[in-house]
Amino acid sequence: MLAVFINVCSKSLLKQFRIKSLKPKINAKNIFSEKGIIVSLQPRKRAFKSFFVNTLSYKTISANATTVDKQWVVIDAANVPLGRVASVIAVHLRGKHKTNFTPHVDCGDNVIVINAGKVTLSGNKWKQKQYVRHTGYPGGQRSLNAEQLNAKGADRLVENAVKGMLPKNKLGAALYRNLKVYVGGEHTHEAQKPKTINLNERL
Repeated sequence: MLAVFINVCSKSLLKQFRIKSLKPKINAKNIFSEKGIIVSLQPRKRAFKSFFVNTLSYKTISANATTVDKQWVVIDAANVPLGRVASVIAVHLRGKHKTNFTPHVDCGDNVIVINAGKVTLSGNKWKQKQYVRHTGYPGGQRSLNAEQLNAKGADRLVENAVKGMLPKNKLGAALYRNLKVYVGGEHTHEAQKPKTINLNERL
């Protein structure tokens, strides 16, 4: 029996033949008859492929360790709410502000935070906000409020807030190491020539 190979060009015929080919009893080698016409599945697959391959005008490019462009940025946290400054820091550490953002790659920037001791909390959060930890021993739960934690180290508030916004895996640990927090207005990374991020323009 002579098989007639048909290249499907219209969407209606393509849809009709593709539905037929999804039946479990029909495989790529079988030939079936439809309205007196013998159709082979093989050329129809080639027509389907050629119909869609050339329509893509873009290609997704994922970043990697060799192609990623890591910058150094400075963020001044003076008189800025803790949550607001932490969210901006997390975005730059994660690299979500870049066009080539790749979720599983460290494509973010190195962030320097100055004046971490001057962050603000609204309302009565200095006394109400609790930071809970556990020693690992029975009855070892410990808690501090924001005021007590700030007394132990003003940089801990910013570090704790940013760490909670990063992935809880090895990638998050690598991103967290790109964060440099300083209580005062001076830092030791002048050689990297960091770019200043204006929070007033972002918030």
